[in-house]
Amino acid sequence: MPRPEHFICLRRAGREDRGPVACPRRAGPGGLTGTRKRMVQPLDGIRVLELGNYIAGPVCGMLLGDMGADVIKIEPPHIGDHTRMFPPVVNGESACFANLNRNKRSIILDLKRPEDREVMLKLAETADVLVENNRPGALEKLGLGAKDLLAVKPDLVYVSTSGFGQTGPYRRRAGVNFTVEAYAGSLSICGEPDQMPMRTGIQTADIVAALFTTYSALIGIINVLRNRKGHSFDVSLSESTIAVAVWETAEYLTTGQVPQRLGHRHRVHTPAQLFETRGGRYIALSAATDEHFRRLMEVLGLEESLADSRFATKVQRKANEDALLDALNPAILGWDVNDLAAALDRVGIPCSPVNDFGQVFEDPQVKARGLVVEVGHPTMGTTRTVRNPVLMDSEGPEIRRPAPLHGEHTAEILRELGFEADHLATEPPARAAAH
Repeated sequence: MPRPEHFICLRRAGREDRGPVACPRRAGPGGLTGTRKRMVQPLDGIRVLELGNYIAGPVCGMLLGDMGADVIKIEPPHIGDHTRMFPPVVNGESACFANLNRNKRSIILDLKRPEDREVMLKLAETADVLVENNRPGALEKLGLGAKDLLAVKPDLVYVSTSGFGQTGPYRRRAGVNFTVEAYAGSLSICGEPDQMPMRTGIQTADIVAALFTTYSALIGIINVLRNRKGHSFDVSLSESTIAVAVWETAEYLTTGQVPQRLGHRHRVHTPAQLFETRGGRYIALSAATDEHFRRLMEVLGLEESLADSRFATKVQRKANEDALLDALNPAILGWDVNDLAAALDRVGIPCSPVNDFGQVFEDPQVKARGLVVEVGHPTMGTTRTVRNPVLMDSEGPEIRRPAPLHGEHTAEILRELGFEADHLATEPPARAAAH
């Protein structure tokens, strides 16, 4: 490993002294208020180009931007990122888009035009990372694939994310979160046995792939620091989703048995599931260890069952799960959900009432940690959003910029690249209107 003094400098010429900037500060339950001098972020000086749509690429760009990277979102004319059209819409701007695209600048480029491809190549020369989640082959047709841009910038980190990867018989197949979950097996294990599989509820394939995309970008940056060499990375939603099915893949690849839907039950442990409490509310609890099981039975007043040989060990409890649940269900049904959660928490058993999102954001822990922050937006006004969940030295990453308007920074970025005003005059109407 090279000595630190051999590492390349992360700060770019002309961007070393950014000076103090206004940035939000957590102020307890109310969100972010006030300003403070901007702290140096881990990715200060790193430039990221994001050719992203929907979730996987944009979330990666946002996470890198949160940590200080200069993220330039490259969008086509007219619509831009398709998430810009998603409801809810506030003053003509999508709240979904705003939730995925903070800490970025936006430039409109029509990459089918030679003049705009020239700009793209110039941008690539200045970039450290390129993230894209187009269909495989689309950028290659434009002369902007990994080989093309690594020829222009040999130390570029080029990360491609797609439904099924850059190779194989399905490389050109369309893939979105829900259909990838179906392909990758996730849906086959969600829901009750012998019933239609259930949706997972959140965008699991997209978000997991976004995290692996971010992981690829960061290890690519580290590799450049050590070896001065760029690489292309290939991330697929399908393989990312399969990879995180840790219990299910272990079961199948070890035993050959196909994992089945188990409803609310856990694949390995019991009791570890949802239970109904008095008044129709539900509680999630996990008493997977022998000690937790003993404490649970004592809280529920079922101490006599501790002497039952069917429940003596973790393996025996799983083998006799139906009998165990027959004892637990009526006992838990008699409890108020909050009283039971408090009683279990006192003895260290992991548990939680099933909260809706209204209850989540009113929770004292969420408020104490300042998870919801306020962000000023030029069109939407003051909005609330969820901050980056990572705290560094007790502070969350700064929201330096709200999500950009479509093409908001086109002129600014072009001038940074050295293009004169007469180049701006050649923009298509959609780009000019975006300024």
